[in-house]
Amino acid sequence: MELAVLAHVGIFDSGLGGLTVARALRARAPALPILYLGDTACFPYGGQSPAELEARVLVVGQSLVDRGCTALVVACNTATSAALERLRAELPVPVIGMEPPLKPAAEQTKSRRVIVLATAGTAAGERFARLEADHAVGVTVHTVPMPGLADLIEAGRARDPQVLAMLEQAIREPIALGADAVALGCTHYGFVAAPLRTLLPEHVAIIDAADAVARRTLAVLEGVAQHVTAGAVRPVDYDVTGDRRAFAAAVDCLRDVGETLPALANIRRRLATVGS
Repeated sequence: MELAVLAHVGIFDSGLGGLTVARALRARAPALPILYLGDTACFPYGGQSPAELEARVLVVGQSLVDRGCTALVVACNTATSAALERLRAELPVPVIGMEPPLKPAAEQTKSRRVIVLATAGTAAGERFARLEADHAVGVTVHTVPMPGLADLIEAGRARDPQVLAMLEQAIREPIALGADAVALGCTHYGFVAAPLRTLLPEHVAIIDAADAVARRTLAVLEGVAQHVTAGAVRPVDYDVTGDRRAFAAAVDCLRDVGETLPALANIRRRLATVGS
């Protein structure tokens, strides 16, 4: 009799943004083993060339497989755009990617006008262009690059007045024109949904891809017959490739301003093939 494979999900991002996905996945699967890697030594991923980023993401993905992960979530839109197909071709485990939630925004809008907040790399990528062509026909899409926003969030400044000013400037014109949905095109941006909400009319929806990716991950695990462990809530194991103290301090800052995050357990040793 063939033994069931116990699922062990690896999630990675260039920093702490992918914790929004870990949070959503932990909410749906309390006892699922999760290993989160913040590749903070290479933050932000958008600062690298496509070739450099593809190579880096392959190293990170392989390192998680080497540590026993049976499925991977690329919790970064920029990394997904640069390397998802290559990861799927070269790694022996299922790989789930991220994309800005433009499709649900386009499906939900009544005004036929939506906003996508994204990093410059995601906004300029071919994957996003295909997404818009495939799923936003007849919808006016205001794609707004947000340089520096992820950096502020990564630094633990998600409630900084500068963040509020950046968000207000980004949405002002599209909202005045009638946009009624805002799609968050970077996993970091899930940590500024609360201040963004204060700037929007009540009827304007904020759409975050984190929960959809969590649901997709569980569906993929079921499809490949990987067993999701049941039981008590367990912490999310994590490591970073850069400064652990800075990462932990930023996480504490998010908790201090009311962000709910899963319990985290630092595995206290670098992934051997990653980092400087």
